[in-house]
Amino acid sequence: MANNKRVVVGLSGGVDSAVSAYLLKQQGYDVIGIFMKNWEDDDDSEYCSSNIDFVDAAAVADVIGIEIEHVNFAAEYKDRVFAEFLREYQGGRTPNPDILCNAEIKFKAFLDHAMRLGAEKIATGHYCRVREVGGEFQLLKGLDPSKDQSYFLHRLNQPQLSKTLFPVGELHKTEVRRIADEIGLPNAKKKDSTGICFIGERPFREFLNRYIANEPGPIKDDRGRKIGTHVGLSFYTLGQRQGLGIGGLKAKGADMDALRARGLRGAGEHQPWFVARKDMATNTLYAVQGHDHPWLLYGALHADDLSWCAPHAPAPGRYAAKTRYRQADAPCELSYNDKGELVLAFDDPQWAVTPGQSAVLYDGEVCMGGGVIASAAALNATPA
Repeated sequence: MANNKRVVVGLSGGVDSAVSAYLLKQQGYDVIGIFMKNWEDDDDSEYCSSNIDFVDAAAVADVIGIEIEHVNFAAEYKDRVFAEFLREYQGGRTPNPDILCNAEIKFKAFLDHAMRLGAEKIATGHYCRVREVGGEFQLLKGLDPSKDQSYFLHRLNQPQLSKTLFPVGELHKTEVRRIADEIGLPNAKKKDSTGICFIGERPFREFLNRYIANEPGPIKDDRGRKIGTHVGLSFYTLGQRQGLGIGGLKAKGADMDALRARGLRGAGEHQPWFVARKDMATNTLYAVQGHDHPWLLYGALHADDLSWCAPHAPAPGRYAAKTRYRQADAPCELSYNDKGELVLAFDDPQWAVTPGQSAVLYDGEVCMGGGVIASAAALNATPA
């Protein structure tokens, strides 16, 4: 297709955005690459890969034959994403900064910059799709179910969706790697990035320690007995199994997992411990034994800070939802309470529903949007 429309592609240094840029160039677009630097506090750190990623992005641009510009959004990131991330952790919740980064940086600051460059559209390497229906835009799941990233993009609005292309959303990851290898991209076999961008591969607790004061307190079980000491409530999340420091049960817990997989149940003291609750008022962390303990199973949740990528807020009724990434869609009943919060009642119990994370709503393959989990009701809500 002959096409001179300008598209600005966010080149991260990874293979998905690289193939996105290549596909757009093949379609005849006037493609410009932008490398976004969103964090600069650790430029000399062994954990910061930003410089390596820019070298990879520049090498990709050279092979594809497009210009690349290095843009620094670190100040915007610190104000709009990182400050909120710290506030949430200090309040005992577990935020998802990637979702906020997409809404505030990649599809706001980056989009604004691209428009100043004369772009008609922007593009990223996310695995999802946009479909226009009667002048309105739908965010659809990516066709590769194991890579779908619509969960992370549910806070995009209609104007943002109208300006965005997701070239690899129609492809499976194996096909993306095959294309990259075929055209000789230098990052064709580069490992996918994982974790939060500003933390990278460094130990999470070590990073948070720089910014959040730790106040140790008791770890108690579901009968209120003290079983250990935590290093600060901010450093734990619901469902967490590692790093509790409740000694001597780790190896036995692994054995228990094998038994459970075969439908067997061993002695209770061999089951692994999981974080189940955080009581900010008393600075107490509650841990329970067993993956299926009632304190870890939730029948309903309330979410606020709602954001709809659908043209309108969905009407009460039957939908499916995810309360964490890489989770199967869970059938649920949607309603709203008198505070305007989203209320989801699930057909089946959901595991370790975590305040601060996002509840994202789906109608089939269409992502409707969602909100931030404010509270959840455990099946057994009896206090310790």
